[in-house]
Amino acid sequence: MEPRLKARQDCGKCLINQDVYERIKGKVLTAPERVNKRGMKPCLFGKGGTCCNVCHMGPCQIIEGVEEMRGVCGATASTVAARNFCRMVAAGTATHSDHGRGIAEAFYSVVHNEAEDFEIKEKAKLRMVAHYLGLDRKKPIKELAKEVAVKALEEFGKQHGRLAFLSRAPEKRQEKWRELGVESRGVDREVVELIHRTTVGVDQDYRSLLKASIRCALADGWGGSMLATELQDILFGIPQPIKSVVNLGVLKEDMVNITVHGHEPEVAEALAIAAQLPEMIKEAQKVGAKGINLAGICCTGNEVLMRRGIPIAGSFVQQEIALATGAVEAMVVDVQCIMQNVTTVAEAYHTAIITTSDKAKIEGAIHIAFDHHKPIESAKNILREAIARFPKRDKKDVYIPKKKMDVVAGFSHETILYMLGGRFRASYKPLNENIINGRILGVAAIIGCDNFRVKEKLHIEIAKELIANNVLVVVTGCAASAIGRDGLLSPDALDLAGESYREVLEAIGCPPVLHMGSCVDNSRILIALTEMVHTGGLGDDIDELPVVGSAPEWMSEKAIAIGNYFVGSGTTVVFGPTFPTENSKIATNYLREDFNQMFGASWRIARNASEFVSIMIDHIRKKRENLGIDKPKPRVLYDMAMRRALGAPTISPFHGLGCFGPTHLRVEPEEQTQ
Repeated sequence: MEPRLKARQDCGKCLINQDVYERIKGKVLTAPERVNKRGMKPCLFGKGGTCCNVCHMGPCQIIEGVEEMRGVCGATASTVAARNFCRMVAAGTATHSDHGRGIAEAFYSVVHNEAEDFEIKEKAKLRMVAHYLGLDRKKPIKELAKEVAVKALEEFGKQHGRLAFLSRAPEKRQEKWRELGVESRGVDREVVELIHRTTVGVDQDYRSLLKASIRCALADGWGGSMLATELQDILFGIPQPIKSVVNLGVLKEDMVNITVHGHEPEVAEALAIAAQLPEMIKEAQKVGAKGINLAGICCTGNEVLMRRGIPIAGSFVQQEIALATGAVEAMVVDVQCIMQNVTTVAEAYHTAIITTSDKAKIEGAIHIAFDHHKPIESAKNILREAIARFPKRDKKDVYIPKKKMDVVAGFSHETILYMLGGRFRASYKPLNENIINGRILGVAAIIGCDNFRVKEKLHIEIAKELIANNVLVVVTGCAASAIGRDGLLSPDALDLAGESYREVLEAIGCPPVLHMGSCVDNSRILIALTEMVHTGGLGDDIDELPVVGSAPEWMSEKAIAIGNYFVGSGTTVVFGPTFPTENSKIATNYLREDFNQMFGASWRIARNASEFVSIMIDHIRKKRENLGIDKPKPRVLYDMAMRRALGAPTISPFHGLGCFGPTHLRVEPEEQTQ
């Protein structure tokens, strides 16, 4: 019989845990095998954005510049590519924002005493968020929390005005949004309108469509995603540096192994609490296990890693092989990025796939609805289902790879402020100064998914090259897990950093790559960039900063929405190895050239690691040149008179969310306890 994995070497992602793939050969069909066995490459029309199926006269395959190959209705390649791009932005925005809405609803229940077990952990941050929602931050905590809950939910259904958190951006950026008419009004309104625009016979000007996509995307980054991050921090705690481990080696043979997979942290937080309860540990011991071991997958994993140090078993591309270890009693899933094939893999073992969201059920899974009014009770029910599976584990099927890697995660915006300046002098000034003096070349973000169709280890190679060139790298999402597996999230990787960057890292005490969270936590990067602007010395708007973003292995619509809100906010992004508008040079050029004219940032495309690194470093150097900091300047020793002449440092209205508020928003100790 021909081995199922004969062509496996063609798929780079198989090599992550090849030993596990060898053991399941012929037992179950997995994603890497499907990539190799499909017998055809992705449709070039669909891949490049010029397949139109918005009406049933199609699908129409469009070729730019060929009159008879326009759509039946006459739709051009640029219109069709723009429509498809917009639909991806709308879907990504809806996905992140529905996550945010779910957290807002849970928050509402907690502060109105309609939910058990959870409570407000970050009162100072609650007051700061209240300020940006237009509320009086000095009110008693209980009263203020209720007002914040109502305001947060109103952001989704708002019809007029603008989203409250847009006011957190630099003033110059806000002015640009007003001039261009792209200020987001309400989250739901922007998603609905953009979908309407892309329907047959509505908006048929690629320029109008693509400009509108920014308005929708901003409702994600400065709306749904930011609300999700802020409310999660208030409820579950602001992430702080924490040591943990990643890769399949975190699973344990003598314990009930439960993987938490998806994106919303509420279920995982409840499981983390319930798994430590004596009664649940006793139940596990009754069936022969020593206890309960939780491990994360995908962005739910990133959430509990950042706050609790719970180890990550794998990223998106490892979800099937986590089950194929034969050591997982249950994979508990919430929403997003859960492959339907996990139920097929689980059937080959004793494993239960447990869905918890009524909006995300899977054929073949067990559904245990998570009630955010009774989170611990819900978590206990889930744990009991997993515990009952432990005696059914077949020891002959168990194979847990030894490989695992130490990581340090938890670099929230607040943490970075604290590390740079301490509790009383928290500031981005040391970062800005080290960029200005050239010790740090600039900042680069590597975000997004990992992808079975990408053969090269792009995340890792790009990160290594960037830090070697003295670029500070921040990561989120599954990119963070991939980079963590290679050891770059550990201080032990300092030797890979360029000499001047390494000196800064050694002084501060952090790894060369900073893990900032899950995919909704890209909003943390928006706040960090804003803080860099307000700290001074690097321009008056985000588009002047020597920073760049990337999603080297993107696969989800969410990544396109993220990239678009970064571009709209002034940060150029590099995506690849393919891009969803490539079959229309007109639309793609608009995203690059015209967007750059409008927003000071653009979309760029790279095919391999060297192209990514070249584009990103060249962009950073160009920004340094524009700022006049591209050449070393003689060191000046300031005397006391010169120091006084500098005046007091500018404190931005965004300085230090949490306990590091500016003077006019500083939270006094008595306010925190009310």
